[in-house]
Formats: sequence, C-alpha cells, structure tokens
Amino acid sequence: MAVRWRRGVFPAATWALAGLLLAFILVPLLRLGVATTPAALAAEAAQPDVRASIALTLKDAVISAALAVLLGVPLAYVLARRAFRGRSVLQAVVDLPLAVPHTVAGIALLLALGRNGWVGAPLQQLGVSFYGTEWGIVAAMLFVSVPFAVNSVRDAIEGLDPQLDHAARSLGATPWHAFRRVTLPLAARGIFTGAVLAYARSISEFGAVVILAYFPMTAPVKVYEEYLQNGLDRSAGAALLLLLVALSTFVVVRVAATGRFAR
Repeated sequence: MAVRWRRGVFPAATWALAGLLLAFILVPLLRLGVATTPAALAAEAAQPDVRASIALTLKDAVISAALAVLLGVPLAYVLARRAFRGRSVLQAVVDLPLAVPHTVAGIALLLALGRNGWVGAPLQQLGVSFYGTEWGIVAAMLFVSVPFAVNSVRDAIEGLDPQLDHAARSLGATPWHAFRRVTLPLAARGIFTGAVLAYARSISEFGAVVILAYFPMTAPVKVYEEYLQNGLDRSAGAALLLLLVALSTFVVVRVAATGRFAR
C-alpha cells in the first residue's frame, strides 16, 4: 500500500537520488534516439543482413526462453519445496552465470561445446555442432538467462501455500497431478515472468555469443561489427533499430502478461 509522504528532507533526497538513477538510465538511451535521422533508420532497416540478424535474435531468444522455463521449472520446484543438504550450493550454482563475465562464459562454453570439447566432440560425431551455428547461439543465450527463469519460478512457488498441494494429495492426487493441476496454474504468473526475463536477457546477450557463435550474426554482434567497420555514427542506426525492436517486443509481452494475469 502506498504511503503519502510529508514534505521534508528525507523524501526530497529520496526523489533526488531516484531521479539521478533514472537519468543515468534514460539519458544514454535518449541520446541514442536522436543520434540518427528517420531516413537513416529506415535505410538501416532496409538492409537484408540487418533484418536477418534481428529475426535470428528474436527467434533464438524465444527458443532460449522456452528451454529456460522447460528445464528451470522442475529445478525451481525442488529449490522451493524440498529441504536437503547442499540446497544452498545448488542455488549458488544456478546463480553462478550472473557472476561470470560473459566473455568468460563464452570461452567456457567453447571449451565444453566446441569441436574438441567434452560435450561438443561426441555430439560432433552425431552431426550436432555448437560452434558457429544457431545451436551455439541458443546455448550461449540459455547459459546467461537460466538464473532469471529459475529464480522467478522459485519465488512464485515459495509464495504458494504448501497446504494446497497437501490437500490435493490427501484427495488422492498423485505428486505429478498435484504439481500439474495445482502448483503450475497457481505459479503461472511467475513462470511467465521468468520466461519474459529470460527472453529479454537472451536478446541482449553479446559476450558469450560472439565467442561461441560469431556467425550467423545476432543483432548485438551485427551492431558491434557495424561499429568496428563504420564507426559510431553508422552503428548508431543499427543500435537504435535493435533497441526499438527489443523494447517493442518486450512491451508487448509485458502488456500481454499484465492482461492475462490481471486479478
């Protein structure tokens, strides 16, 4: 519940600090917005390689978010509902990608999933390659986005009354049916939020992707290449285009989530 503040030094300082932080976020984005003309932005959007990189990014981000939720929900349930030795260690492992620099993550993924990696070498024999392929892009996106999905779902399940699950079990439901018919529907908002966060994080990933799968180019990699080849002015158009696409899809998904889960 919102509290009406009286005028004073503390509320004024709070608003000042909040405004400073918001300005720190908005000023660079606003500067990017005026760095190019509508004609230049349209010309950038007309380039086939730019459109292809954006389409590839959005598609692989959806795949990554879906995998993050599919694989993350069972783990989130275990972390939320089960008490066992090593639970804190398991939670730390889930959060580890948040602390690992993304270039370090890319090198680690390359060593594991590359042509000579522990996982990549056997899969290479089966015709599955992560290096320089869409599989590599999805793997890099998934690595950095998993914590957002797992933690969001875990928080949602922890907020549910365990007695609801016990009641379903007492009425004859199996653990699977209680999970599917009671826990999942009640945690749907958290699951959807986790998917949205994982999707947004996947779109923005650069460091791990550029090392594991420079080609085919995702939009962040394409913007980086534009900057290296053509300088700041030319790359601003590609950067703004990616920003508009990412924000628009994120806003659409968030609005849909708000409407779907409105109470």
